[in-house]
Amino acid sequence: MEFPVYRPRRLRANENLRRLIRETSLSVDNLVMPFFVREGKGIRKAVASMPGIFQLSIDNLVKEARLAKKLGIPAILLFGIPAKKDEQAGQAYSDNGIVQRACREIKEKVKGLSVITDVCLCEFSSSGHCGVLKRRGGGGMEVDNDATLELLALSALSHAEAGADMVAPSAMMDGQVKAIRSALDQNDLQSVPIMAYSAKYASGFYAPFRDAAESAPKSGDRKSYQMDPANADEAMREIRLDVREGTDIIMVKPALAYLDIIKRAKSEFGLPLAAYNVSGEYSMVKAAAKAGWIDEKRVVLEILTGIKRAGADILITYHAMEIAKHL
Repeated sequence: MEFPVYRPRRLRANENLRRLIRETSLSVDNLVMPFFVREGKGIRKAVASMPGIFQLSIDNLVKEARLAKKLGIPAILLFGIPAKKDEQAGQAYSDNGIVQRACREIKEKVKGLSVITDVCLCEFSSSGHCGVLKRRGGGGMEVDNDATLELLALSALSHAEAGADMVAPSAMMDGQVKAIRSALDQNDLQSVPIMAYSAKYASGFYAPFRDAAESAPKSGDRKSYQMDPANADEAMREIRLDVREGTDIIMVKPALAYLDIIKRAKSEFGLPLAAYNVSGEYSMVKAAAKAGWIDEKRVVLEILTGIKRAGADILITYHAMEIAKHL
């Protein structure tokens, strides 16, 4: 029997029919909204390089968290900006740290919203690096991977004890997932999952974030512990190590220039996968929309759909609050 030629235009002509055959569906259930919380009260400080994004004091963060929940967003991701920084990033793992206090406030006042915490030292360290530094033989400085693991574990533990529903290590230190999993398990926090920044690239797309989090390195760069954008096989090796160490969710960061990595990671590992639609990606859309060059809503929906189509289950995006209203 000879079948007629498939003519998709018959279905495309009607919006409801297009919806019936749509292969990828974008939902508010997929969204995570990042927030930057800082010391003080009544603070809502605009981030110049990220229109619509603010550094918030805890009282204002609680208000935004309530709105996120009302919009149906299931989870938020917290980054902390301390009043003081030091070489050992002490405020990252202090019980009275800004992230720990923010967790307690949100869990108490915004019932039903999940809180994910970023676990890294860059915002809290006077060096601006993701780990503590040590002097190498030639006289220069380098990140001390093994010494950093202990501090990352302490940070994650303090977040979980403060009520975090999930911790997200982003420092790209070798062995960080194992160190954090061990610390949580040994303190009767086996049920707290880990979302690892497993394939985190040394990207130029992070620049606006470093303004927002006040976390730019004072010297050098992060190429020694973040990945080369040219490498894909290495990303699979990094993810495989995190899976063996006990991560529950894997992440690819950034998203737009790494859709192939997202697709391959989903195919090879089959685990829940998060993709971080990072600050530079967000700011480029905002700048183009402000100039009148693009339809912002349409482009954002297209970008997020593309990231999900590539294989992401979780979309961490600064567009979350705005786009949730349309979803």
